[in-house]
Amino acid sequence: MYRHIMLALSIAPFVSCQPLARFVPLSILAIMALPAIAVAQARPTNPMAPAQFVAGPAEPGDPYLWLEDVSSPKALEWVKAHNAGSIAALESDPRYATLYEEALVIEGAKDRIPDPSFIQGDVYNFWRDAEHLRGIWRKTTLADYQTAQPHWTTVLDIDALGKAEGKSFVFRGARCLRRDERHCLISLSEGGEDAIEVREFDLEAGAFVDGGFRLPRGKQNFAWEDADHILVGREWAPGDLTPSGYPYVVKRLARGQPLAAAAEVFRGDKSNDVNVGPTIFHDGLGHRLALIVRRLDFFRRETYIMTPQGTQLLDIPAKADVVAFVDGRVIVRLHESWTVADQSFPPGALVQLDLAAVEAEPARLQPSPVWSPGPRDSLRQVSSTRDKLLLSTLDNVRGRAWIYSPTADGGWTHARLDLPDNMAIGYGAADNRSNLAFLNISGFLTPGSLWFTDASSGSLQLTKALPAKFDSSREVVEQLEATSSDGVKIPYFIVHPADIKYDGQAPTLISAYGGFEASLTPSYSATTGKLWLERGGVFVLANIRGGGEFGPAWHEAGLATKRQIIYDDFAAVARDLIGRKITSSRRLASQVAPMAGFSWESSLLSIPSSGTPWSSPSRSST
Repeated sequence: MYRHIMLALSIAPFVSCQPLARFVPLSILAIMALPAIAVAQARPTNPMAPAQFVAGPAEPGDPYLWLEDVSSPKALEWVKAHNAGSIAALESDPRYATLYEEALVIEGAKDRIPDPSFIQGDVYNFWRDAEHLRGIWRKTTLADYQTAQPHWTTVLDIDALGKAEGKSFVFRGARCLRRDERHCLISLSEGGEDAIEVREFDLEAGAFVDGGFRLPRGKQNFAWEDADHILVGREWAPGDLTPSGYPYVVKRLARGQPLAAAAEVFRGDKSNDVNVGPTIFHDGLGHRLALIVRRLDFFRRETYIMTPQGTQLLDIPAKADVVAFVDGRVIVRLHESWTVADQSFPPGALVQLDLAAVEAEPARLQPSPVWSPGPRDSLRQVSSTRDKLLLSTLDNVRGRAWIYSPTADGGWTHARLDLPDNMAIGYGAADNRSNLAFLNISGFLTPGSLWFTDASSGSLQLTKALPAKFDSSREVVEQLEATSSDGVKIPYFIVHPADIKYDGQAPTLISAYGGFEASLTPSYSATTGKLWLERGGVFVLANIRGGGEFGPAWHEAGLATKRQIIYDDFAAVARDLIGRKITSSRRLASQVAPMAGFSWESSLLSIPSSGTPWSSPSRSST
């Protein structure tokens, strides 16, 4: 199955670059992609009809409503039938073998940047390859990590652990006790399922703690409260889960205490909540902020602060969340407007609350501004070091990175890091013991690179960079705009040959997402570059509404009954490409961008229609 999935990701545009004759809801296309990426071949009949499968009686008003039950045998059989047709189309194409081998080389490459994280001043990394299928958790010094060939020490071998216990463990991360960072809670999933078991690990001893904290398998969340207590949300008794399958009861578990003796600290609403869990923040001054977050749905939440008198509700908007804690200041990100007294803060802004005031009167808060978006700005990421606030933002979908420093009068100074333009920029690891941090940078034609910064001075150093995986010497990147049905300008990036002929003949692939306030930004795709751009294809990334490219308002413009506008945006980009004579409807295909990770190489799904696939372009890398 992996073989076919990878080829679907890599060569779908070559097999199924059909006329963009109609737009179908992304939810339907996503269902088609559940077990494997389904690349539907052209049919003279209804393009959404299942291949060699009769769906049965249609639901009144919506013949495809039954697909909403994504795990039903009928829906899975429908997907299986479409996948069978896709696989047959892929394997019968004469280019299949060549494209597969080229993709295999790229996907199997070991010249990846090992993703760093800071623990005890050292650099930790979780690594998987052909010799370590489940992976190894390893470490090295910061100085050694910055060399071309670091010398790693294995901390925990997941393959060896699974073999010793006869289980197929998947590493789900580690949460280390703040300050000493010696003891960590390791999450292990069996076979990759959502349920995890949790074990305490001693980094200095290099072993699990005998008699230490251990949480049996289940859907659960947890946080260190101190060295001898953890806060846990889990299914304490059969049925202690919400309809979404997540916990709603949080208890305090003491070291050496059985689960049955844990003391309850918060109980949500079983019927109406999605999830309830603890979050603990620490700043560089030794302050601690303990919160319980009650998620009412995907976007609304209630946040409670834990005090000696019990949990108390923070009077912040439902569409807001605490994202950082620096210098005794609680940093809150707003996804809706907030008016307090004579001050108003717009959606997408970042505000601060004083810890002492929060603890004293959580129901009467006085926020002050940290960052506010302009008309084409969006806040993408918030992180922190010992005493700095790190922001990555989008300026007309172009990455920016900032360092914010607290001032004695309660304000902030800020400086923008001098990084290349037209890139995807995001902070990676940030050290809470110092002001050191890493940044990840990439562009459509620029391979991923890792930069190192000391936020105290704003210094920058290129630490690691990946080699180019395709010939981009003949490609250029432009940012253009299309006008949607309501007159709103929709930006899009286009990657094309510098010598493109504006005759409507360029085979073109449009990618977009438009959901969950996710922002799609320029990033490097080795497989799309090698298998598509090198062969003359044009790639387009459309920043349609429903995403987060211009903040919460851009996202909410495509919600619920307004959902049609995202398809109008997408269609507007397609028409603009045709109007500019870059391509034509016969040579235009679409792609659904993935929900997780938002990397434009991760998922290809062409919209099926009648017609004949385009012929191979004359320009080739061979």
